[in-house]
Amino acid sequence: YGSAPMSKRPPTLDLPPKPEARKDSVSLWRYLALFRRDILSAQPKRLYGAWMAEFRTPFFRSYLLNQPELIKKVLKTQPMDFPKSDRIGVGLRPLLGNSVFLTNGAEWQRQRRIIDPAFQNIGIRQAFPAMWAAGLQAVARLHQHAGLKTPVEIEAETSHAAADVIFRTLFSLPITDQLAAQVFEQFKIYQRSQPLLNIAAFLKFPRWLPGFFRRDTRRSAHSIRRLIAQLTRARMDQITAGTAPDDLATKIMTQRDPETNEQFSIDEMVDQVAIFFLAGHETSASALAWALYLLATHPEWQDKVAKEAAILTEPDYGPVAKLKLSRDVFRETLRLYPPVPMMVRQSRCPVTFRNRKIAPGSQMVISPWHLHRHIRLWDNPDGFDPSRWHSENGKACLRDAYIPFSTGARVCIGAGFAMVEGPLLLSLLLKSFRFEALSEHRPTPVAHLTVRSNAGIWLKIHPRSAEFGAT
Repeated sequence: YGSAPMSKRPPTLDLPPKPEARKDSVSLWRYLALFRRDILSAQPKRLYGAWMAEFRTPFFRSYLLNQPELIKKVLKTQPMDFPKSDRIGVGLRPLLGNSVFLTNGAEWQRQRRIIDPAFQNIGIRQAFPAMWAAGLQAVARLHQHAGLKTPVEIEAETSHAAADVIFRTLFSLPITDQLAAQVFEQFKIYQRSQPLLNIAAFLKFPRWLPGFFRRDTRRSAHSIRRLIAQLTRARMDQITAGTAPDDLATKIMTQRDPETNEQFSIDEMVDQVAIFFLAGHETSASALAWALYLLATHPEWQDKVAKEAAILTEPDYGPVAKLKLSRDVFRETLRLYPPVPMMVRQSRCPVTFRNRKIAPGSQMVISPWHLHRHIRLWDNPDGFDPSRWHSENGKACLRDAYIPFSTGARVCIGAGFAMVEGPLLLSLLLKSFRFEALSEHRPTPVAHLTVRSNAGIWLKIHPRSAEFGAT
């Protein structure tokens, strides 16, 4: 792959944080205990070099796939033969209901026929002012901490900024709106409740049977859906009265299925808004926080991005295309810390992968976390190197071994938005501030729902000098 089939040793041992892998062989109950603590550290080290690995339980078999050809078959060339696995969906259903993230087959196709045109009609240029306004608000909030001796928990700040972007884009509401703020607070509770840790992910129950969810998971999911329903009903009233703003929520709620002429009901719209908030807020917040940490530990790259960001002087979409360094940094962050670390599909029919016969109903696990750090694919797989994307190896892996937004028919609808929002917010923050990492606050990545830090990401914030055009 590119210049070398095996990874090159990095020039420094000071690599970005990575969870320690478990021993190769553990009992099922030990695995479940590790999984509850963190999905990533529950996996064996050999997955970083394996093309395929089998995992057996008394209830089902799983196959983790790292070979690009196998991933392409599951996600791109035969996606209908490998639908989303409900073993993951069951843990998210209390919040996401029957959203496009969880459905399969004809129902998923119907939802995409409504959602895709709405996203295309809103356009990134139309959404850009919302991103810009949220970015300026984030800068204003961080000015309160700049120059102080105490560090700031940066994940909380990036979560705030990403939620602000989502609410401005979806409902034309800033995060300071009372309903928006309540959704944001309830979502933090939901994230901490570890909704994927559900016995129904291992034991197959009928869909109608209630899941065994923690009380805080059920309560926070119910609260989020109730608040989103209030926003959705209010928007429906505005649409009926002809006073609705021309934003993403309006476009989705007024879009009709070209085949049936149907629109989303209020309940269906709540499902879709919930996944937009989960995918658009949680993943962006995670990536932005890790990007700031990586730049804080690599000041030479931080200064390069800050200097480039001087071109951002007013809310004009044009200069965004020139944020090449910021985009390289954000792309490298998504490689090292993909917000969604694992995707699970289920085989519908018998298949043979790498001379192994795989039965229908088997779980096909595709892990961007392991794929993006695979020692047989990437040069310096654990190192932070934004310049890799201009190398032969980086270009090859970008094409075949880089899937932070998935790929194929079920690629993330908002991938284009994320690749504008992330570099823009990163540039606006670096233009105004310098971020300093602290040796006593080295974060460890953990994955429960998305990849976050085990104890937050704590950074000191300093005002940026005027030489980089700080505001």
